[in-house]
Amino acid sequence: MKIFAYGIRQDEQAALREWESNHPEVEVDFTDKLLDPETAKLAKGADAVDVYQQLSYTPETLTALHELGINKMSLRNVGTDNIDFDTARRFDFSISNVAVYSPNAIAEHAAIQGARVLRQTKPLDNKIANHDLRWAPTIGREVRMQTFGIIGTGHIGRVLINILKGFGAKIVAYDVYRNPELEAEGIYVDTLDELYAQADVISLHVPSLPENYHMINAESIAKMKDDVVLINVSRGDLMDIDAIVDGLDSGKIFGLAMDVYEKEVGLFNSDWSDKEFPDAKIADLIARENVLVTPHTAFYTTKAVYEMVTQSMDASLAFIKGEETPNEVKY
Repeated sequence: MKIFAYGIRQDEQAALREWESNHPEVEVDFTDKLLDPETAKLAKGADAVDVYQQLSYTPETLTALHELGINKMSLRNVGTDNIDFDTARRFDFSISNVAVYSPNAIAEHAAIQGARVLRQTKPLDNKIANHDLRWAPTIGREVRMQTFGIIGTGHIGRVLINILKGFGAKIVAYDVYRNPELEAEGIYVDTLDELYAQADVISLHVPSLPENYHMINAESIAKMKDDVVLINVSRGDLMDIDAIVDGLDSGKIFGLAMDVYEKEVGLFNSDWSDKEFPDAKIADLIARENVLVTPHTAFYTTKAVYEMVTQSMDASLAFIKGEETPNEVKY
């Protein structure tokens, strides 16, 4: 049995080698290159491929794997929206993802960045760096005195709720599929409009689906409280970034913490230190004192990386053996 892994970063190699040592019956090979129609040939002789990338799994890429006799693909991430499922279905691909690798990593990031916006750490850090040690006007807001609106109460949303309870914050939540334990606590509202009207801070924890596209837009922002703080560690296309910028300019939005961006492919996880950003909007957002931008790193912890490698390789092996895996993507 052989598994070929694509896009392996240096921080993933230890987990991959550990998995390999625990499965001596499996030959493991890898590259740091991403999977595309050209690099597909590197997997020749493999029974399955293990992948993580921002590039799309196009018909051409999947066809290239099919021509090598490979129809088993395990993703080291959650999102599957970049897979051409029509082609995958035609070639009878078995596909898995890692739906739960560390909800705590992402929930912690949301809580930390949200608290930083409230306490205005970015402008304060800038003042201190310039040796300006005056307090005013950089005054913070206490987390415990805010009402947090959590949109989406899956694994990540529920962890964030527990973290915020530790701060003493009030919680309201909205989800099409309610969690029975949270419902018993009485934190759900019936509509997003109710959440918008009540929340001082709004954090998004829903997937990228057509019905969620640009759910945060000019109309929804108008329904929010003045000085609202927005947090998005989920998917970039949940927000209409032009509407966000308008809200920041008008002062309706007090601050924004964003770990994802609708046009992040080819932008995030690249070094732009000596080059101009190809996107003026991201440059503008990064420059703002009330905006915290991280390049899709909410997940990026040692625990999460270990789980992403281990669970995806386990799924690949299960596919090869003809066994079931809880991480299989049904499509």
